[in-house]
Amino acid sequence: MVQNQVTLRRLARQTLRSRPLVVVSNREPYIHTRHNDEVTVMRPASGMVVALDPVLRACGGIWVAHGSGDADQQAADARGHVPVPPENPAYTLRRVWLSKEQEEGYYYGFSNSGLWPLCHIAYRRPIFEKSHWDTYREVNELFAQSIAEEIGDQPAFVFVQDYHLALLPRMLKERNPNVIVALFWHIPWPNPEAFRICPWKKALLEGLLGCDILGFHVRYHCNNFIDTVDRELEALPDREMTAVVYGGHITKVRSFPISVDFAAITAAADTPQVARLMKQWRAKYKLPRNNIGIGVDRLDYTKGIPERLRAIDRFLENHPEYVGNFVFVQIGVPSRTHVAEYRKLGEEVEEIVGQINRKHRKGVWKPIVYLAEHHEPPDIYALYRLARFCIVSSLHDGMNLVAKEFVSANIKEDGVLLLSRFTGAARQLRQAMIINPYAVDELSESIYTALTMSDKEVQARMRRLRETVRENNIYKWAESILRKLSRLA
Repeated sequence: MVQNQVTLRRLARQTLRSRPLVVVSNREPYIHTRHNDEVTVMRPASGMVVALDPVLRACGGIWVAHGSGDADQQAADARGHVPVPPENPAYTLRRVWLSKEQEEGYYYGFSNSGLWPLCHIAYRRPIFEKSHWDTYREVNELFAQSIAEEIGDQPAFVFVQDYHLALLPRMLKERNPNVIVALFWHIPWPNPEAFRICPWKKALLEGLLGCDILGFHVRYHCNNFIDTVDRELEALPDREMTAVVYGGHITKVRSFPISVDFAAITAAADTPQVARLMKQWRAKYKLPRNNIGIGVDRLDYTKGIPERLRAIDRFLENHPEYVGNFVFVQIGVPSRTHVAEYRKLGEEVEEIVGQINRKHRKGVWKPIVYLAEHHEPPDIYALYRLARFCIVSSLHDGMNLVAKEFVSANIKEDGVLLLSRFTGAARQLRQAMIINPYAVDELSESIYTALTMSDKEVQARMRRLRETVRENNIYKWAESILRKLSRLA
């Protein structure tokens, strides 16, 4: 890990050349909350945060994000600045304050009721309301103003994250032509036929084409974006160079498969604290010695949680010898509860878990432990180490970093990853058991295979998976983007 950080820091110095580095996202990497009259710091359950925090620790700079915690203002100074991480500050977090109305329209409205279902093929109809769009545009302007206050008109690198801020690149360029802007789109990009239903598609595309570099997880999403631009705008797409010329400006469209800090997770999973937590998990929930499965997700309809639960039900029907000697632990972190679809999903998952547990209960034993709450990384690493298998059954996912976290924490090389073919991760983690989350019978038999697979094969698969994630870690992802930026500089 230290060597990775040193290499990245050296490359950052060469690339930035005294220019400020600004990372921008909706979600902040550290949240201050009040608990029993005390202010505590929490890291949100976000793959983006897990991926980017080590980069800022290595490179330094400013992270601009929405301050969402109920003690965030108390912890920040008059400009919204707070040094992070709290235990060893390495960069500055600049918080942007949003009203409830702004958050409702921009985040829960256009971003997550409109763009999210539009980009994920998970059979949920997008909702487009003009009031949401107006607020989305207003909040993007607010972020642009906050960044302008930090960098003025000096040359700078600004690295924007995700679909919440699609209009920001062009706004930044209009304020400061000296800024070099990259945006990484963390979710899939749909095909042109799906995208054309968005009423403000032209404005979104023009915003993104303010980027110097636009990144996606996989080449397929790059191609979809270029095809969309070709259909919707008077632009010059270059498919051979994967670039778009629009209004005299060149946007390079590239694939950068995101990852995790392999070395840090491996080290954190191999600690006395995690060993103690493993014993606590086992004792508290009466987990069996071997036959433990896990799922770790935000409660989101794209993650395929109901589908995997039904597969567990089918597995127990087909293999009753596991009744009483098998437990599946599902962590479901509540997410976007202001959106009706997410509330309905939470209720659906609770109902399915209850039905399965009543159906298969044997004495005090029940097959599914469902925990709809946030857990800190050491707790999750303990579960990863206890598990014989981890199910990642996303119906559609740009990458999915839970898969890579599970591999990184699997220090004994004794776990099996069941990975949806509809994730970006499936293109890299080829030694996983690749599954179709829509096929309940197929998934149930994959569970049985994971439990009965020889230890030798389990170890061989996991060893190769760990080599892949070790080699393609978050620092390599950041380096590849920095190298592209350095050529532009």
